[in-house]
Amino acid sequence: MMNNETEMKSMDANRYATKKTIAQGMLDIALLTANASQLKYILQVGEQHQFYKLMLILISLSIFLQVTVGLLLLIQSLVSIHKTPFQRKAADILNHLIIAVVFLTVFCDVLKMNFGLDPAVAFVKDSKP
Repeated sequence: MMNNETEMKSMDANRYATKKTIAQGMLDIALLTANASQLKYILQVGEQHQFYKLMLILISLSIFLQVTVGLLLLIQSLVSIHKTPFQRKAADILNHLIIAVVFLTVFCDVLKMNFGLDPAVAFVKDSKP
């Protein structure tokens, strides 16, 4: 009985890594979906939005950076870190590049959200009393 409890309490690293990767993928898809929704909204509102051009640039840049990270992750999955020192170095450089692009994506999204893109707040079109 004691051995069974110990086995249940020990953590399976592969299972944890798989769950973490799946959760991260879902969050990435959610962010991409939110960006697409915000892009649609800002295009519908158009020039009436106070920061239309800035928001358009930030949303487009965020989507571009997300796609870039996805491509870099695909490339990184092809590079084995166990074969040669060159491949290990290439994987290390790719890892640092991916982290930098993810940081830029988060920075872009933080800026975007601070400029008040809130689809719940409706814009009133030239309503005269």
